[in-house]
Amino acid sequence: MGVNVGEGEELVKYFGGCHCGAIQWELTAPRNIDASECNCSVCHKSGHLGIIVPRSRFVLLQGENNLSEYQFNTKVAKHFFCKTCGIKSFYVPRSHPEGISVNARCIDQECLKDLEVNPFNGREWEKYYPEGRGERLPS
Repeated sequence: MGVNVGEGEELVKYFGGCHCGAIQWELTAPRNIDASECNCSVCHKSGHLGIIVPRSRFVLLQGENNLSEYQFNTKVAKHFFCKTCGIKSFYVPRSHPEGISVNARCIDQECLKDLEVNPFNGREWEKYYPEGRGERLPS
């Protein structure tokens, strides 16, 4: 599910954020990014292409006070939206609550060079994560 830990790969910095620019962040991930196109209700409706990394590889540069949080169902995932433009550029995923899932669509276009998008069947989430979460990410 879009996990990009990059062990043994060259890591690079990416920059991105919301549409209006109030939320800006930095992401350290492999040069070749694998993103998940999840079909769960919230990802499908928001168009989120997920790239999951350890929290240590994500830095919120600005806009913490402009974030609105949304939770549903198990309330493990924390979906963050810009209060101004409504874009969800990142969230804490239920599958990897120690990580961050960045929306590949919110990476600054001049930063993104190689992106592979893979489908993920989030509608049947429990089938893929019967223990309630994915494999633990490195710190």
